Amino acid sequence: MRHTADTTYTLIQGWIPSAHHVVSPNYNARPAEAEPNLIVVHNISLPPGEFGGGYINALFTNCLDPAVHPYFAEICDLRVSSHFLISRGGELTQYVATDDRAWHAGHSEWCGRGNCNDFSIGIELEGTDDEPYAEEQYAVLVQLIDLLQREYPSIAADAIVGHSDIAPGRKTDPGPAFDWPKLWAQLRLERSQQGRAT
Repeated sequence: MRHTADTTYTLIQGWIPSAHHVVSPNYNARPAEAEPNLIVVHNISLPPGEFGGGYINALFTNCLDPAVHPYFAEICDLRVSSHFLISRGGELTQYVATDDRAWHAGHSEWCGRGNCNDFSIGIELEGTDDEPYAEEQYAVLVQLIDLLQREYPSIAADAIVGHSDIAPGRKTDPGPAFDWPKLWAQLRLERSQQGRAT
């Protein structure tokens, strides 16, 4: 299902019903009383720099065929996941319930707290560090973040970060091509239209 700026999301028991669901086995329970209070924006493309093809779903479900591409042989044994993926065309896929811990952050730290998987929600954008992201992706990302902040009020405006912010020197995504000012402006517009504080 292609999502747009007019799409309204709801969350039921940690799942967005209107998203495409591809359930990943790569998750576990969050620590007791650990509610999400951080959103981490990533990028991913498989093979690197190529879009489409279903290989991201395969990676997150441990089905990536190492014979398809040389790079896949390097990563096929990884056990990783994300809560969400937004494709270049604005399709939203969910792999893990938001109440559970997806395995997206790796070695990470935010505001003195390590193991960011414990308290974060991971959102993958299909893309690369240096290729502009699609307008459809920003539109869906705004709707998704707005929903998550309503469902989890402890996610503050300054707790929406890139993977590079929680793993500096190790990760670079979503990269310089990601337009943070555009995201903030669109979030402010969304909230003003709803009559909510920014």
